[in-house]
Amino acid sequence: MALFRRTPRKVRALVGRDERVLAWAAASDGYVAVTNLGLWLPERSERLGWHQIHKATWVSPRLTVIPAVEVGEGDGYRIMADDAPVVLALPEPGDVPVRLRERVTRSVAYTRHHPLPGGGVRVVGRRVAGADGLAWHVRYDESTDRDDPEIRAATASFVVAASAG
Repeated sequence: MALFRRTPRKVRALVGRDERVLAWAAASDGYVAVTNLGLWLPERSERLGWHQIHKATWVSPRLTVIPAVEVGEGDGYRIMADDAPVVLALPEPGDVPVRLRERVTRSVAYTRHHPLPGGGVRVVGRRVAGADGLAWHVRYDESTDRDDPEIRAATASFVVAASAG
């Protein structure tokens, strides 16, 4: 592999003027591009911001990205769940796995799991590229009844405490 790879025109066409391509790799159905603002995946018309990625794993040659999807809202926070995993084969990944991990990790400013009746909730403060402050997300354990008023009240208090501290 060459030390410096020229960014393909198709990758450059994806990104906006305010984006810098940090790494890219060819996949069977397009390109994966890591930018300062997020991740471009084949067959998606929008970039995933770093705060919109719950998990990403690399087991050569397979990249698995689990995006977050908003399923509700509380006072000052969004309720998130896992979206369908995106699995891609990257035969020549370049720096994509490393840069992806760095950016997702850097986006997490605060994370803490709180036990609740029947399960628990993870409160996460995420940095959003191009925005001041943190975006507060919560993610309930599968067994937790997120519609229970007591669970919602406890969650709101966890977010308030996290955002104040």
